[in-house]
Amino acid sequence: LATLGAPERRTLLGRRRRGRPRAAEPSPAPAPVTTGRATLIGAQPFADAAEAEAWLGGADGEAEAAAALAALNRVLHAQRLATADAAVHEVAREQALVVRIGIGGGEQVAEGRWSRALELPAPQPERLRRPAALRSQERLAALLGGRDAPLACEDLALRARGDLAAGRVREAAFQLRVALEAAIAELEPWSGRGDIGERLEELRRERAVVGATANAALQGGLGEEAADDVERVLGRLEAALRARTALGFAE
Repeated sequence: LATLGAPERRTLLGRRRRGRPRAAEPSPAPAPVTTGRATLIGAQPFADAAEAEAWLGGADGEAEAAAALAALNRVLHAQRLATADAAVHEVAREQALVVRIGIGGGEQVAEGRWSRALELPAPQPERLRRPAALRSQERLAALLGGRDAPLACEDLALRARGDLAAGRVREAAFQLRVALEAAIAELEPWSGRGDIGERLEELRRERAVVGATANAALQGGLGEEAADDVERVLGRLEAALRARTALGFAE
């Protein structure tokens, strides 16, 4: 891990911390910022340069990037726990300024350098269907305008999805248990609209499975069947939340 660029910002911030607030220009220049660089190196070296070149020539760049990102996020998650800092968060592929895969000698790669590398193209943003894109904008406007309120189960479901995506099935099971109970309570006012009532009944029927899975998670790791249950019920919970949003918002 390395920090690159804008070294003067550290001096600037240090001076500001020691001094008093000062007047800001009406149109200030952008503040200098630093850039973080993470280099992930394979534990097993190639036998020789020819093998390394062959790997680079045939590598699936996005697959390599995904594996590296998963490893980086495990480090960040560990740092979050070690420092007890809730502000430490994982990162997504779309947040990277640039992603490269390459080869080099031990000292090179240890310093984040390479003898030859390929720069991957930036990922294309996912195209949402126009109604879906407009719906998310409408929801944001409703939240900001006070015509809708964020539900606790929404945030809990997002946390469960993040844990599941990162392979933390136990944590996802714990989050899902609370998210499910919160959703059943919070969606009740909408039970008479659309098919929310039917969806609530479906979620209630899943209580036993979710509770048993969370209890099993207290004892240790979960098997494939339990992970499938977490994925399935979380998907139904997310579908219920989307259905509520699709009903629209009061003016």
